[in-house]
Amino acid sequence: MSEIKRALLSVSDKSGIVDLAKELEKNNIEIISTGGTAQKLREDGINVTSVSKVTDFPEMMEGRVKTLHPNIHAGLLARRSKKADMKELKELDIKTIDLVVCNFYPFAETIKKENVEMKEVLENIDIGGPTMIRAAAKNFPDVLVVVDSNDYKLVKQKISDEKPIDYNFKKKMAYKAFNHTAEYDAVIQEYLFNDIEEKNKLPSVYIKPYYKSTDLRYGENPHQSAAFYKEAEAEENSITNAVKLKGKKMSFNNINDTNGALELLKEYTNKPTAAVIKHTNPCGLASGEDIITAFKNAYAGDPLSAFGSVVSLNRKVDESLAKEIVSGEKFIEVITAPDFSNKAVEILNERWNSLRILKTGELNYNYNQLGYDLKKVTGGLLIQDRDLKLVNKEDIELVTDNKGEEQYINDLMFAWKAVKHVKSNAIVMAKDEMLVGVGAGQMSRVDSMIIAGRKAKGRQKGAVVASDAFFPFPDAIEKASDLGIKAIIQPGGSIRDETVIKKANQLGIAMYLTKTRHFRH
Repeated sequence: MSEIKRALLSVSDKSGIVDLAKELEKNNIEIISTGGTAQKLREDGINVTSVSKVTDFPEMMEGRVKTLHPNIHAGLLARRSKKADMKELKELDIKTIDLVVCNFYPFAETIKKENVEMKEVLENIDIGGPTMIRAAAKNFPDVLVVVDSNDYKLVKQKISDEKPIDYNFKKKMAYKAFNHTAEYDAVIQEYLFNDIEEKNKLPSVYIKPYYKSTDLRYGENPHQSAAFYKEAEAEENSITNAVKLKGKKMSFNNINDTNGALELLKEYTNKPTAAVIKHTNPCGLASGEDIITAFKNAYAGDPLSAFGSVVSLNRKVDESLAKEIVSGEKFIEVITAPDFSNKAVEILNERWNSLRILKTGELNYNYNQLGYDLKKVTGGLLIQDRDLKLVNKEDIELVTDNKGEEQYINDLMFAWKAVKHVKSNAIVMAKDEMLVGVGAGQMSRVDSMIIAGRKAKGRQKGAVVASDAFFPFPDAIEKASDLGIKAIIQPGGSIRDETVIKKANQLGIAMYLTKTRHFRH
């Protein structure tokens, strides 16, 4: 016979509740219930005791007050092993409650409705449910609390067994209960924060639920455990809502690199553009009149580094493009595009059956919901706005006597958008809307210039350079001149700006300032 004598069932999501209640009834467990749950159970022929009968008080305020009563909470919180608790219950004629099955009003679903009014939002903030769940979970050695309908099957088995329900199972259910209430409160507080006057400020306490999407084989290295977590709802197309059409399971590094590729491509929406990413840095990027040309030029940016890369495109992949992608000695880990034809998927999968093929939909930044950029540090969290500041041709300032020709201006803007996505210190060389050389993650800017020039292999003659931050010395400008660079775009702001600009003038290089920095560490 089950150790559970009385159960309280009060659920918003009624999936599986009837079957669970039938199992309780079969084991002679008294069922207490509220409102819609009680009505549902009675319709299915289940005998139910109304909460109002237990409390000897009617439900009030259209159901706002139902279970908030000592006859309920004393029955949940009484410690069975403590004689004083049990004596008080007896004196007050209160019975224990041994099982609580509860889930909450659909707050998250309510706030997704278009033009929803605050009145409706507030009515979907559950009070009694979380209070009951917390009381039951606090007393989990004596009370079983269930918040997830996926656990009903196991709960039914436990109830049907003749042996007592084990402590560890009750503890696990209590953990899930507190996790559930914490998530619920986190969604509410985030909604209210986003609806107050100071919504553009950073919150004093940052609470945000993330949901496990999948366990990963390992992290950056095989000795590190890892999983991929997602926000409840992605505000823009991204790695979190891309659809895998074919290929192996995505790895930790695949996800990180693909995110870098997609965020980069969001800078280039007006023309067909392709990006080739390795270790989150672009080793190839090009725009063209058509997507095949863009892909060919992007892959030609640094074919050696492109081995084992992520390739992202901002136009649909058809049969012709797929044939171009699989030609030659390439090896690609992941490929993304807004869409793929069936024939394209077949061609790509035939060449590399392990290739992850991801459909992303159209890529654009959602400027209405910018969100935050988070960086974990040991014992803390760095939070900042996403770096989505736009710089247009009208915003840049010519600071040299030499003025860049129109083709240089177009390439400067192309390179400026790219350098934002390269690890600092970052130098990008571009020509004809194609990256020809990238220097990433160096400790000195002149080293990045040297590496970019080496990667360019002569293609940098007549090209332009973008630098993510100012030049502290003119040495990098001298190196750029040696490499045949014709124009440079950089933030400015160094105490040696005048010296750097003077050197650019002496060497015949046009220089433009953005007064915006794009560090990416």
